[in-house]
Amino acid sequence: MTTGQHPATQPETGPEEEPLPSLAEQMADQLGGWRGLVESSIPVVVFVVANILGELRPAVIASVAVALLIGGLRLAQRRPVRHAVNGLFGIAIGAAIAWRTGAARDFYLPGILYGIGYGLALLVSAMIRQPLVGWIWSVLAAKGSSEWRDDPKLVRTFTRLTVLWGVVWLAKVGAQGAIYLAARRFDQLGNAAAAADMETALGVARLALGYPPYVVLLLITVWTVRRVTRQPEPLPGS
Repeated sequence: MTTGQHPATQPETGPEEEPLPSLAEQMADQLGGWRGLVESSIPVVVFVVANILGELRPAVIASVAVALLIGGLRLAQRRPVRHAVNGLFGIAIGAAIAWRTGAARDFYLPGILYGIGYGLALLVSAMIRQPLVGWIWSVLAAKGSSEWRDDPKLVRTFTRLTVLWGVVWLAKVGAQGAIYLAARRFDQLGNAAAAADMETALGVARLALGYPPYVVLLLITVWTVRRVTRQPEPLPGS
């Protein structure tokens, strides 16, 4: 190196940003993995089957006992218990209402009411340009960053996704609510057999309209946001 020359300076680079979790990682975290999916469904399956084969109160006891057992096993294995606790909370409230009223359909009432409230909250948040899906995404995948609020494209994307979530959520709880009201109506008319059939259908609907739509919505959300946030490759020579 000759006198007066200075070594070429390297461009300063800031700290590298950690990549977003993969699609599989984000799905697994939200659903608790396949084990979380199965474990959250078992107490409801137990209630539906036990109520068909026997009486309401033994079915309530069996479902709560299974939910407690699942939570205990997770604690003993030192596995995350968030999904188990959430499931147990919902099961316990529904079981308490059904125990008090003596109607199996009331086991599903808290989930229906929660779904209605959640769906309405999603739609309202989209109307006021504070889409809940965007804020949830910022907490779960962006480490609390709210930079998406400064990007009109992302705001529009999250608003549309929030509307989609709200509409689907209200549609699925609307279907369950219709079955619930039909069971109640048959009960009032003294048609116990038809009421029991509706209560069984309500349990099946709870399972069918639980995680499957949730999984599809998550897939759509993750794919859409990752597609929108993917940075274009720089042109050669730029």
